[in-house]
Amino acid sequence: MREIPVSQITDAVKDAVTEVNYALSDDMKAALDRAFERESAPIAQKILGQLEDNLVAAREDVVPICQDTGMAVIFLDIGQDVHFTGGDITEAVNLGVSRGYTEGYLRKSVVSDPLIRENTGDNTPAIIHFSLVPGDKVTITACPKGFGSENMSRVFMLKPADGVDGVKDAVVGAIKDAGPNACPPMVVGVGVGGDFEKCALMAKRALTRPVGEGSSLPHIRTLEEDILKEANALGIGPAGLGGDTTVLAVNVETYPTHIAGLPVGVNICCHVNRHCVKVI
Repeated sequence: MREIPVSQITDAVKDAVTEVNYALSDDMKAALDRAFERESAPIAQKILGQLEDNLVAAREDVVPICQDTGMAVIFLDIGQDVHFTGGDITEAVNLGVSRGYTEGYLRKSVVSDPLIRENTGDNTPAIIHFSLVPGDKVTITACPKGFGSENMSRVFMLKPADGVDGVKDAVVGAIKDAGPNACPPMVVGVGVGGDFEKCALMAKRALTRPVGEGSSLPHIRTLEEDILKEANALGIGPAGLGGDTTVLAVNVETYPTHIAGLPVGVNICCHVNRHCVKVI
């Protein structure tokens, strides 16, 4: 049994939510670079260049990439041989988020009640997903999510007879409906299978998979490629002003499901698809 003080979790979460808001991950930077080189529409290429300039400015000036620094989403994969000491793990995560957003001068966007709408002042509480995994390490994946794109996300409870074409139509339809509101070019996370909440959770987690890393399942990789092609054929383009680059990547995750259902979750993210991993 390995003992880990929860203070280490707090420190790691603080660093993660701060770093991920100031500097985009290497996979996202590479995806934007590829899009810039391939884009044929002059205005679209100019916008992609401006997005690249923004990344440089954010990194050099240590300011947020985007003014919407998101609601903190934290995935905790906890080794079953880990024992936390020194306090409550949920409180430790939220303390890390609070310190990161307060000391990092990040925008606080969380309200304590969805109807009363009073700001909590430190961007807590976070959305925390716990998973038990083999081993004695803790993997922390931080993916703050802005709500311009989050509001464009969808869950579809399809019928089994809808099949793969139904899945494609649902995802591409969600992208089309999102249009410029999701701050394209987008990254699209898709969860297929499970049930109502499982497909949505898979879609959110799919956004943390490195862009450009396709599914290990051949038929799912084909599905990702087909959706990407159809989505970019919509011509929405960067900032919704037209072009070849509406979507940078489509990441699909799957899970077994019931014989009577075909749930599909679509979690859309803007070009600031923030994600980073810390391992303790």
